[in-house]
Amino acid sequence: MSSIVTSQGVVHYEAYGRGRPVILLHGWINSWGVWQDSMIDLAENGRYKVYALDFWGFGDSGKTNTPPFKVESYAQMVNQFMEILGIDRAPILGHSMGGTVALAFALAFPQRVIKVGAVGSPIEGKSLNFFLRLAGRDWVQLAQSLPTATHMIVNTLVRINTARDTDRVRRMLLRDVDKTSMESFFRSIGDLRRTDLSTNLGALSMPVLGVYGEHDNIVDPHQVEVLNKYVPGACTVMLHRSRHFPMLDEPEEFNTTVRSFLSA
Repeated sequence: MSSIVTSQGVVHYEAYGRGRPVILLHGWINSWGVWQDSMIDLAENGRYKVYALDFWGFGDSGKTNTPPFKVESYAQMVNQFMEILGIDRAPILGHSMGGTVALAFALAFPQRVIKVGAVGSPIEGKSLNFFLRLAGRDWVQLAQSLPTATHMIVNTLVRINTARDTDRVRRMLLRDVDKTSMESFFRSIGDLRRTDLSTNLGALSMPVLGVYGEHDNIVDPHQVEVLNKYVPGACTVMLHRSRHFPMLDEPEEFNTTVRSFLSA
């Protein structure tokens, strides 16, 4: 387990492989572990050094003395991460909220991004499942004091959004949510609900990848059409047997897609 100290606290990360750097960003109430299988594939079959980090408030990263848990602050965190590790430029890929952060990072720091990818990511906050938009409302934050609230959300996510290996995903999510601070849990989804990057995407000059699961009930998979509309030439893929976790639902197809995008 590795970590760095940023201006806003400790950032935990894992790295695997040797070669050109690739940075992977996890989604809401996840951690770096959602990328573990993909890290191995990219390192062994793509010859990359793959970094996967935990956002502030999630996984094993810092939970206190952190900035607001917002897309913008997480983009700043990725920039600090790259500066401290001496990574000048790299492809950045993210899942769910992490993909939104990856796109925001590419808009704010284009000189650092070789390629950018979003996997099941809400480009427009309105694309989130109604249940999650509700969780982002201020009054719902009163539920922070209920010890079962987060587990109820996790069980709902697993039930409607995993095509296979459900028990494994449930264990992963429950493990991750137990490490998530209540403040980051509610504030990050609230900010994500208010985010809309769509009209800014035309400023992206690097290659862009979008991967969505056709049966995703967490993020409307039609967000792929937003990428196609605002980023001419974007590489977009719809995985027809996947829901919200295409890297877990269709790992072979997903990993092949990512390796092809990175090597093109």
